[in-house]
Amino acid sequence: MSRLFSPITVRGLTLPNRAWVSPMCQYSAVDGLPGDWHLVHLGQFATGGAGLVMTEATAVTPEGRISPQDTGIWSDAHAEAWKKIVGFVHGQGTAIGMQLAHAGRKGSTRRPWEGPGSVPPEDGGWQSVGADAQPFGTYAPARPLTTDEVSALPAAFADAAERAVGVGFDVLELHFAHGYLVHQFLSPLSNSRTDRYGGDFEGRTRLALEIADAVRARTNVPLFARLSATDWTEGGWTLDESVRLAKLLAERGIDLIDTSSGGNTPNPDIPVGPGYQVPFAERIRAETGLPTGAVGMITDPHQAEEIVANDQADVVFLARALLRDPHWPLRAANVLDADVRWPDQYARAKSWH
Repeated sequence: MSRLFSPITVRGLTLPNRAWVSPMCQYSAVDGLPGDWHLVHLGQFATGGAGLVMTEATAVTPEGRISPQDTGIWSDAHAEAWKKIVGFVHGQGTAIGMQLAHAGRKGSTRRPWEGPGSVPPEDGGWQSVGADAQPFGTYAPARPLTTDEVSALPAAFADAAERAVGVGFDVLELHFAHGYLVHQFLSPLSNSRTDRYGGDFEGRTRLALEIADAVRARTNVPLFARLSATDWTEGGWTLDESVRLAKLLAERGIDLIDTSSGGNTPNPDIPVGPGYQVPFAERIRAETGLPTGAVGMITDPHQAEEIVANDQADVVFLARALLRDPHWPLRAANVLDADVRWPDQYARAKSWH
C-alpha cells in the first residue's frame, strides 16, 4: 500500500492522502480580495486529488501584503470573499487551509513579472515595516516597528485566524519563513533590536511564540508553522535553532512543521537539487516528535513516496509540480498503484490504458 496515498489525521482532521498543495502567491487580488483567478487556481487542485489545498500567503494587515496584489483577511469583507472558494473545495471532498502571513520588510514589492523592487506609495504601495530598518537587498528600507506595534501583531494574527475558521477553513498555517516578518525577527541578520523582541534566542523567538499562543487560544483547528530551517548564510538562523523553536511551538499547540529554508538574504549559496530540503524536515521530525512536511523540488511520484515511506517527513508539499500538472496526485496514484477518488465528471479518464 502506498504511504503517500494513505490517510493522515491531524488534531482530529483526517486527510485522505499526503500529497498537499504548498502555498503559492498569485499576485492577482484586488484590495486583498480573492477573485475568480483564485477560485480556478485553488479549485483545480481540489479536483486534481490533493489531500489538502493551501492558500497563498494571506496578509493579516494591509501592510502585511507582499505586493499590492496579494490576498488578505484583515476584514470581514475579505473573509466573505473566500467563502465561494472554500465551498468549492469542500464540494470536491477536499480540505482547505489558509496560510496567515505578514511580509514585513519584503512588503510593497512589485509582482515578479513586473521586475524587482519596491512599489512607492504614489503607485499604490506603502512604507514597509520590519524588525529593524535594514532593507532586503535593493528594496526600500523598512520602518522599524515599535515595541507596542510588535506586541499588537499576535492579536492581528488571531483575528485573521478567527475569520478564516469562521468561513470554513479547516487548517491554518503561520508563515514564519522565507524572510517575511516573523523570520526577520528570528534571524540575527535582520533583527538588531534591543528591546524584548531582539537579542538572544529567547528575544528573537518571542514574537513567533506569542503569535502561536494567540492563534491557538482562539482556534481549535490543525495549526501548522512554516519555518525556514536555515538562512544558508553565515551568522544567520540555523537548523539547530529551528529544532529548538519547533519544540517550543509543539508545546504551544502547533501540529506540524512545514519545513522550507532561505529567503531572508539575497542570493545565498544554496545547493539546490531534488529533495534538497528534505533532511531538514527529517531532523525536525526526529528530534521533536512533531509531524513535518517536506517541500522543494519534489516532482516524481516515487521520490515523494520514498520521503514518506522512509519517515523523512509525514507529508509532501508540492508547488511547481502542481503548476505544471494540477492533477499530479491523480497521476501519481496511478503510478504508485493507489486507488484514489476521482471527480465524477472525470471518472471516465481514471483508466490509463
